[in-house]
Amino acid sequence: MAESIRVEHATKSFTKRYQRTIKQVTVAKLRGHKTIETFNAIDDVSFSVQQGESIGLMGLNGSGKSTLLKMINGVMRPDQGTILTRGRIAGLIATGAGFHKQLSGRENLILNAAILGMSEKETMRKFDSIVDFAGLEDKLDTQVGHYSSGQNARLGFAIAIHVDSDIFLADEVLAVGDKPFKKKCLQRMEEVRDSGRTLFYVSHAAGSVRRMCNRVLVLRDGKLVFDGDVDAGIKFLNYDDEPENVEDRDAEEELGADI
Repeated sequence: MAESIRVEHATKSFTKRYQRTIKQVTVAKLRGHKTIETFNAIDDVSFSVQQGESIGLMGLNGSGKSTLLKMINGVMRPDQGTILTRGRIAGLIATGAGFHKQLSGRENLILNAAILGMSEKETMRKFDSIVDFAGLEDKLDTQVGHYSSGQNARLGFAIAIHVDSDIFLADEVLAVGDKPFKKKCLQRMEEVRDSGRTLFYVSHAAGSVRRMCNRVLVLRDGKLVFDGDVDAGIKFLNYDDEPENVEDRDAEEELGADI
């Protein structure tokens, strides 16, 4: 089986600034306080993923999950190490990412489909299916700036899930939206997984990770601290007391990652 993703000693650093103005920086320096601090959001992480694997990426807020996903997607590059991927990548790594607030839902659909690599012919062929999945027929010609976060997520996920890809990335895709839409998203991602595509799924919800994934990676302070069995990974995080099935939860709380 071919490798789909290879991450070798990947490190990504950011600079945290404690003061915003020149005056604040000057006062802090005079008092001997820190003005900036560099930290590793991803710290020497290595792993490989085979084509067709379904990976659950877990960890507490700020552990580096979204940063790692963005590097796999090519939005960011590691400062050290390498990240190699095989084939087309699609997915939703941020609610409403890439949407232009002054453009309508229809215009953003066409624009984002093109950004994700869909041809004009392919977009037009899948247009009705995308709109139907998003359930935004009556909002299609409304500016996206007037959409709620849930409506943004609906449109973004609907576009991404219709891209013919080899790797599908989903970052907190169930963090917003109502229960029926979350259920529909999970069902569609199961289809992606069962089609033989590689699935990389970021979530805090133990039930949906158990349902979707056959392997779990856990990040802590940017370091890979667990790589293995799904149940063992969930237990490692002490998430094993959560409901098994996302469909049975009255309110699924998925907290977005800070980094």
